[in-house]
Amino acid sequence: MQVRFWGVRGSVASSGSHVAKLGGNTSCLELTHDGHRLIFDAGTGLRALGETLPTPVDTTLFFSHLHWDHVQGFPFFAPAFRPDTHLRLYGPGVDGARHLRDALARQMSPPHFPVPLSAMRARMDFADALPGRAVETGPFRVTPFELPHPQGCLGYLVEAGDARVAYCTDVELTHERLPSEVGRLLAGVDALVLDAQYTRDEYEGRVGPSKVGWGHSTNLDAAHIARAVGARRLFLFHHDPARTDAQVEDMAEEARAIFPASEPARENKRVMLG
Repeated sequence: MQVRFWGVRGSVASSGSHVAKLGGNTSCLELTHDGHRLIFDAGTGLRALGETLPTPVDTTLFFSHLHWDHVQGFPFFAPAFRPDTHLRLYGPGVDGARHLRDALARQMSPPHFPVPLSAMRARMDFADALPGRAVETGPFRVTPFELPHPQGCLGYLVEAGDARVAYCTDVELTHERLPSEVGRLLAGVDALVLDAQYTRDEYEGRVGPSKVGWGHSTNLDAAHIARAVGARRLFLFHHDPARTDAQVEDMAEEARAIFPASEPARENKRVMLG
């Protein structure tokens, strides 16, 4: 299985030389195996991903939640405007299909956007992503699970061939408060993509307002969790939009003191697993 990062920032996209190394687009992850493809979240990184796909496009998108930095790339996903494209879109939770369709339609409605969702000519099949209910698609088995975040969020465990990847963005976790079910699903994963937006000082309010309850983890907690679940590699994800590349690299170095196989997620990085 191959993992490729297309968007690694959180909250809002960033641009400039200070984010050029790691990238400034918001959340978007691509997994491929045996000619099949999955996409996780439709942040601004989805635009560039769409430009690389050969036609006709037949793929599946899973959404962790519907906050704007995870859907705002969808209006710019070029394959969705082609009639030969087939998209399966999984919205989080009970009635997730309807909520996802509504959220995408609203952001493409006046006064927010001039082109409506109805202008997209692709075949779009909407479905619910339900915690604990695995989805089989192509060679992939995808298991959603609940994560603590304001208004809710889903993590995803993806299995294909001999590889296991866990995608856990927008989650407020510590290793002391790791839910047993989440720990069970993450046990021994080959790659753990985990929210690490804050430093410990930021989270606890020693620098700026306390971030407790804001729905994001720290670099140190991410490292402790990776060590606790026996992950093989940790990718620190959802970088703060104000964080420079150098500052993110410093956070990764701190994480490596706890879990040596830690590194920052970076746009266009490809990781082969299995």
